[in-house]
Amino acid sequence: MGRTIAVMAQLTTRGFDLVYDVAGDGSHSPLLWGHGLTSSRGIAAAYPLIDLKPVEADRPVVRYDARGHGMSSVITDASKGSWAELAQDQIALIDHLGYDQVVVGGVSMGAGTALHAALELRDRLDKMVLVIPPTGWEERAPQVDLYEQMARVVEARGPKALIAASAEMPPPDPFVGTSEHADRRAGSLGSADPARLAACFRGAAFADLPSLEAIASIATPTLVLAWSGDPGHPVSTAERLGEALPNVHVSIASTRADFDTWTDQLHTFLAT
Repeated sequence: MGRTIAVMAQLTTRGFDLVYDVAGDGSHSPLLWGHGLTSSRGIAAAYPLIDLKPVEADRPVVRYDARGHGMSSVITDASKGSWAELAQDQIALIDHLGYDQVVVGGVSMGAGTALHAALELRDRLDKMVLVIPPTGWEERAPQVDLYEQMARVVEARGPKALIAASAEMPPPDPFVGTSEHADRRAGSLGSADPARLAACFRGAAFADLPSLEAIASIATPTLVLAWSGDPGHPVSTAERLGEALPNVHVSIASTRADFDTWTDQLHTFLAT
């Protein structure tokens, strides 16, 4: 078995301090993993959608706090919170660690970041994993308006107001009938600083996926894992990625049993 002790460090790049850790070892290409909006390394570890621990036996796994999140620097200019900007941070981290070839992936915002990074990494990209890819393209505008509303709510009433509002919304289909998704949301928002959280929401308003034409040029093997019943991470995004990417497998979870296969699907994909 490879080394599994996470070693935390910090990189200062492009005006931001990024806190990251590296766990695992092995001869396979390192995995750079990005968390979702309002999350962090710590929150993602506490509420994982996919268990990455077994991956550490075969390759280094790099987790980091995206700018504005976790222990990394706050976003003071909302335009610097786009996924294209986050992708540049990810590439700087890859270069800093000296990796020639990598696997990039992540959840929601992390998936958007990976797509932008892939367009620059090109031959350095071994594989790509996109988990619950978010709204994009012409579907993005309503989400942008929602981010501004959420930022104002957080500033006026704090994160608990968002937690209460999200608890009243139907969960994604795999979590219907349980409180698990609401618990994840509460864990992600509960201890957040209102000013930092509002800045993250406003930064996300500048974010979008790359054009479908650009995405079609990414030939690397890609795994897309999506779920149904979530307007913020619609099946339509996964389907359009499946149509645009030339070397992709798309898996849609509509039940808990479907969702429970995600970890095995990831490990099989990386091992193939």
